[in-house]
Amino acid sequence: MGFSQPYSPGGNLPAEPVSPWNSSFDKLSQEELEAHLQVARYGDFFLTDAVRPAYDLKVVPTQGYRCGVYRDDENHVQVPVLMAAASREVLMDLFLDLLEPLGPVVDVVLETSHHRYSGEHQDLYREHIDKPVLMSVLCDYEDLLLNDGCTGVAVLNPQLPAEVQFDEHKLLIVYAQQLEPFQDVFHRHDVFRNDQMSFITEAEHIHSSAPRYYEQFLELAMRLGIEADYDMLAGC
Repeated sequence: MGFSQPYSPGGNLPAEPVSPWNSSFDKLSQEELEAHLQVARYGDFFLTDAVRPAYDLKVVPTQGYRCGVYRDDENHVQVPVLMAAASREVLMDLFLDLLEPLGPVVDVVLETSHHRYSGEHQDLYREHIDKPVLMSVLCDYEDLLLNDGCTGVAVLNPQLPAEVQFDEHKLLIVYAQQLEPFQDVFHRHDVFRNDQMSFITEAEHIHSSAPRYYEQFLELAMRLGIEADYDMLAGC
């Protein structure tokens, strides 16, 4: 198993940012745009610095998860999926706790869209890493994982098979045949099922990053022992 995109019910992928034409940002002054980008709280939900919703707020950030199915028509495979949004103060702990059902040894995939065109990204793989080691390293890069809108990570156990994604929108996506252990983790963190909820990916939105985050991404990849052409990455 190796899913690089989040799902939507029915197997279609959520939309990336809409075309700049007919954007809700078109007629904003610089002051209005900056004020919108400073808004990090919607009700009880706190966003990280990684992403902001559209100015028209067609999707208002909220906490919860919904169930669906990932359909791979080419391989005739269907996999149950959970997709979740969680407030900033619980997000990192929730992600780490979702790794519990994956077992003691896992594979990890780092995703980067730094210096790339909209919708493009590159995946870096590391197989067979002890989960406690991985979790310790990820904790050292909590700021990067939470606040960089160009960094994502997926942790998987191909033997189960099951995968947990913490994507660049800071959504959590779980692919597994047995979802109950992961649902239990969501409930422990007060993240409850709402199959009617929408996610920030399903409307116009803005990603945010900074040069220091790209440097941290490269450091994280090296800390995890991921083999890659770092000169190519640094120049992409």
